[in-house]
Amino acid sequence: MANFDMTGKTVLITGASRGIGAATARVFAKAGANVALLARSEDSIANLAGEIGAGALAIPCDVGRFWEVQAAVDATVQTFGRLDVAINNASVMEPISHLVTSDPDDWGLAIDINLKGSYYVMRAAVPVMLDNGGGTVLSVSSGAAHGPVEAWSHYCASKAGAAMLTRCLDKENGESGIRAMGLSPGTVATQMQRDIKASGINPVSQLDWSDHIPPEWPAEALLWMCSPEADEFVGSEISLRDEDIRRRIGLVA
Repeated sequence: MANFDMTGKTVLITGASRGIGAATARVFAKAGANVALLARSEDSIANLAGEIGAGALAIPCDVGRFWEVQAAVDATVQTFGRLDVAINNASVMEPISHLVTSDPDDWGLAIDINLKGSYYVMRAAVPVMLDNGGGTVLSVSSGAAHGPVEAWSHYCASKAGAAMLTRCLDKENGESGIRAMGLSPGTVATQMQRDIKASGINPVSQLDWSDHIPPEWPAEALLWMCSPEADEFVGSEISLRDEDIRRRIGLVA
């Protein structure tokens, strides 16, 4: 497993109430980092912060609203004195629907959270990082960002946009000390996969539960991506489907 010391660093994680986000909070806290937990589920992040201890701050936040994201970044800096890593993890898959029968408001909600939410985090966090000489922005991506999937037009479009945002951030601020990268974890054993399974639409819904990796794997990958070992991937996207990447992180022998 990744064994990178994050003592004294502060990490902001969106979608921290469950799944990859909650696992990531635990992994970074174990590595010594202070963690700011952002999610709409106030009780869930409060319980997780209580589990982690004094180095965790629970901040109820809807990433689809810029002022809430800005307030969360401000609260993080006020509490911990710095912000070193921002992780764009919050995303929605529901409602799964074919494009021509989709509800426009629901479709737009995916754009608000998956795409605009990623932009909002970058917009609020990166100026703070630049003032401190640099930082790392990691975005949880998806294979859906790079190819169409039936009934996922909202998810594919928003994830594709977020992947391009990551590349734009690297283009504009990479030379100023901002390490921007994406992580495509593959299919992960989370509630999102249960929702996909229940839809019964497209091949992903037909996968067996044993086909999915545990959420701790992408969490460990995100920690590893903060280390100098991942510098060669800055500006690009790492796939956990890559066996060599899994070995480098220490997920497999």
